[in-house]
Amino acid sequence: MDKELQLCSVDAANEEEMVSQQPQRRKGGLITMPFIIGNEALARMASLGLLPNMILYLMGSYRLHLGISTQILLLSSAASNFTPVIGAFIADSFLGRFLGVGIGSSISFLGMSLLWLTAMIPSARPPACNHPSEGCESATPGQLAMLFSALILIAIGNGGISCSLAFGADQVNRKDNPNNRRVLEIFFSWYYAFTTIAVIIALTGIVYIQDHLGWKVGFGVPAILMLISTVLFFLASPLYVKIKQKTSLFTGFAQVSVAAYKNRKLPLPPKTSPEFYHQQKDSELVVPTDKLRFLNKACVIKDHEQDIASDGSAINRWSLCTVDQVEELKAIIKVIPLWSTAITMSINIGGSFGLLQAKSLDRHIISSSNFEVPAGSFSVILIVAILIWIIIYDRVLIPLASKIRGKPVIISPKKRMGIGLFFNFLHLITAAIFETVRRKEAIKEGYLNDTHGVLKMSAMWLAPQLCLAGIAEMFNVIGQNEFYYKEFPKSMSSVAASLSGLAMGVGNLVSSLVLSIIESTTPSGGNEGWVSDNINKGHFDKYYWVIVGINALNLLYYLVCSWAYGPTVDEVSNVSKENGSKVEESTEFKHMNPHFDDKVSGETSSKEKELTEFKNGAQVEKVFKNSEQRDLKEEDL
Repeated sequence: MDKELQLCSVDAANEEEMVSQQPQRRKGGLITMPFIIGNEALARMASLGLLPNMILYLMGSYRLHLGISTQILLLSSAASNFTPVIGAFIADSFLGRFLGVGIGSSISFLGMSLLWLTAMIPSARPPACNHPSEGCESATPGQLAMLFSALILIAIGNGGISCSLAFGADQVNRKDNPNNRRVLEIFFSWYYAFTTIAVIIALTGIVYIQDHLGWKVGFGVPAILMLISTVLFFLASPLYVKIKQKTSLFTGFAQVSVAAYKNRKLPLPPKTSPEFYHQQKDSELVVPTDKLRFLNKACVIKDHEQDIASDGSAINRWSLCTVDQVEELKAIIKVIPLWSTAITMSINIGGSFGLLQAKSLDRHIISSSNFEVPAGSFSVILIVAILIWIIIYDRVLIPLASKIRGKPVIISPKKRMGIGLFFNFLHLITAAIFETVRRKEAIKEGYLNDTHGVLKMSAMWLAPQLCLAGIAEMFNVIGQNEFYYKEFPKSMSSVAASLSGLAMGVGNLVSSLVLSIIESTTPSGGNEGWVSDNINKGHFDKYYWVIVGINALNLLYYLVCSWAYGPTVDEVSNVSKENGSKVEESTEFKHMNPHFDDKVSGETSSKEKELTEFKNGAQVEKVFKNSEQRDLKEEDL
């Protein structure tokens, strides 16, 4: 009977093993891309479609002053740039990226629906003012609370939606794929391309609807687009690779700092002894990297019995951390200098000047035509330039360079960031030169005191600087996203995806600071300063040259930061592959030339020994100890 039970149990175990070995559909992959990119593109189209005319809605429907309306929009924009960082930490620490994007999309839809209700419900805004001379009612606190709640919800939702870039990269990032680097580069490029198309539609189509069909339809369309975006994302839920984090990054950073300080006097064990470092279960990180070595002491095991629990975890996490925790904190610290170089990409005079500059120029595409391009539409040139250069770079330049060199050519993300900064420098020089020429022409034509004068100069002269700005953004922003994603541990992918937006937010704050300094320092002796409502009277050309100087210093700063950062993950991987190929070629050569092997056997023995040490890691020391013990015994005999 016992034998029969044993046979039955064996058969059941075999059946379970056969079931577990049955091929299961692998989740993720390119099939998820339409849903993820579609979610981001529609969300971007909906949110950006609200911005261009929002100040008209605040001043017209809510009768707010220009200064107050501007402050509201600036604070809303700042919140939308900073919430992605908070959302990324929450997603990477608690919710996971899938829920981060899903909840963010839902909250954003609620915000846009609430904004749409402010246009649909008459009591949600002040009553119409038919006789301005007699005074008009101001918005009540309740009406403003409803408006502000909508803007706050949209900003919070944007913080969650920003995780979609990292979530999408998780679907295609497979290390067993030999073309993984190229697949990631294609994903980042096309992700950015489709969001760029969405921006173009938002700045043209949705703005046109608001101008011609009113706020009810103009706010309703973005709400519907956001609803479609949310449904589209959740529709592909069974197809996604979902990684949920259960530890707080903030707590982990604090634990590493405290543990490193407690163990500051502890000597570091050799890198060939991974058993002395505390690893996270199923982690690929065995020993910490050499950079910022003082933090490595946070993951050194002093006594296995006292420090490690029976399940393999640390007994006191404030005295012993994992290698993964140490590398996560290192990733943030190491990337801060290079991240800060991207701040200057968003330092500019401001969109209002570009609008005034375009209005002072001849905006007829064809001189005989009556159609005049709206001044606010010239920014579309920048967006189109980004899209075109993504296609040229991905489908023309890289394949052509690879064909010429006879091997795949891939420009590293760090180098692309530098190229973007250089093109941004060229863009600002071009803008400064053009404004100098434009101002001289305005004075020559007698428009020094005429704020509404239109020059004979074509507004299409703005196209070169806008194209350079588009190329700069294409290289730098895409390079940033890919650089952060590859350099950060996988547990911090959402944080990585939010950093470029954070740089934009800081850049906007720096722009405000530079503007304040110039406004307060340039007026002297009763003369008007560089910043003036009359752009012909002001000196915006000098303002541009100040920003050019800031960017020139930033280029030098980037070179220093890039050198100090050292090789990236891709560059280290390439060196390892090249060294491996050289070892294989050497082995083949020795098999083909046996006499050569006899001549250089003495020279190569030491190198083979070093290679063995590198491959075997901690086992090398044991081999050497055993051999030394045998030698001692032989001497004793």
